[in-house]
Amino acid sequence: MTKSATQQTTLRLHIDWTRCDGRGLCSELLPQLLGRDDWGYPRSRDNSREASVPTPVVKYARRAVARCPRLALTLVEDA
Repeated sequence: MTKSATQQTTLRLHIDWTRCDGRGLCSELLPQLLGRDDWGYPRSRDNSREASVPTPVVKYARRAVARCPRLALTLVEDA
């Protein structure tokens, strides 16, 4: 099945809090989307539960997901 011109894929960055230990690497690799809370844990800059990933930032988000030492990040695709 192919996507029509009106149907676009949106990516969201999900943080699995049961895996995250607050090292902060993701916020260093992806400062466009993530900051840190007072304890060093990542938080989305827009204070949403899962940050939307704009198209120009997708390659950086993929890099942050791949380099997370605790495998706490995933990209979730919405149609």
